[in-house]
Amino acid sequence: MQWRTILAGALASAFFGVASSTMAAAEVRIGGDPGGEVSSYISKYEQIRDSGERVVIDGPCLSACTLVTGFVPRDRICVTQRAMLGFHAASYYDDVSRSLVPTRRGSRLVMSFYPPEIRRWINRHGGLTPRLMTLRGRELTSLYNTCR
Repeated sequence: MQWRTILAGALASAFFGVASSTMAAAEVRIGGDPGGEVSSYISKYEQIRDSGERVVIDGPCLSACTLVTGFVPRDRICVTQRAMLGFHAASYYDDVSRSLVPTRRGSRLVMSFYPPEIRRWINRHGGLTPRLMTLRGRELTSLYNTCR
């Protein structure tokens, strides 16, 4: 009877050890993400933040994708050589003109989600406009750790 208790304890310990090391090693890889609707990205990044997962940016992360910088702690984000963040003004689709229309209110809201260092970088580069501006290379690695 006692050996069953010891065996059960050892198995439980082994299981939880594997489970916790798997959870700690969990990561989300971003590469080639064109962005999309802001609210869906906010929800996704809140879940990633709360899960404790690490984020690897390994390619273009454009538009709403860049909100990862405002929701996931900086020490849980790393960037590869291929990483690029692309920022632009928030916009909405106008059915009448069949085009994207920039919105100052939306851009102010998006800016409020970014961490101060990203807001400073955007402001130094002219603020959010309809034109895509990219953060990559040394400028990006000065803000985020390089993935190992």
